[in-house]
Amino acid sequence: MPHRAITMLSNSAASTMVQARRGRPPKDGRQRIDTRSELIQSGLAVLTEKGFVMSGIDLILKQVRVPKGSFYYYFASKEAFGLAVIDSYASFFAHKLDKHLLNDAFLPLERIEQFAQSAIEAMARFEFNRGCLVGNLGQEVDQLPESFRPVLIDIFASWQLRLQQCLDAAIDAGQVAATANTQQLAEFFWIGWEGAVSRARLVKSAAPLRHYVDCFIAGLPVDKTLDQINSL
Repeated sequence: MPHRAITMLSNSAASTMVQARRGRPPKDGRQRIDTRSELIQSGLAVLTEKGFVMSGIDLILKQVRVPKGSFYYYFASKEAFGLAVIDSYASFFAHKLDKHLLNDAFLPLERIEQFAQSAIEAMARFEFNRGCLVGNLGQEVDQLPESFRPVLIDIFASWQLRLQQCLDAAIDAGQVAATANTQQLAEFFWIGWEGAVSRARLVKSAAPLRHYVDCFIAGLPVDKTLDQINSL
């Protein structure tokens, strides 16, 4: 299911990115791939900080030193470019989640804490100026091309499923009560997480994220019998 969601993103982006072949083409295919990748990386940096609506193509091109006319050789439109950036971010974040949530060297709830710590460290590296691209776009979705909406929904669904599977593993490990609704808990986690990321950017501190994750973990339902045994 997670891989299906990511595949849907790639298909959606590919269907929109019909390259117009305007501007001066690169000298060889390798240069074209490198320049396109650099544009996407620049877009990731700008969009995670400013969002899509406020991000001008000129700033992205300036960072990569690509003439504006050449931009349309790589992407048919700003919408196509935005979908490519989203697709790249989705792949990156899926890998990040899998790296932590599937790491069976640790108990499931410890994996969630390690993911959160990794995300906190990433935000701190950029002095909390950058947030979550998907969360940023979700806040301005009514001003975005309609093609963005289903893509963003699919990304959140894939994140939710990954966390749900980790919570299911926590049940198997005796960390969470068997009666827990892991689907609902996973959905709740991401709703709250995006709010915590936004607050962390506002106050330029990791505190909101730490508080949120601590409260989420502490609030998970536990088997009372197991809890009493563990406290002995």
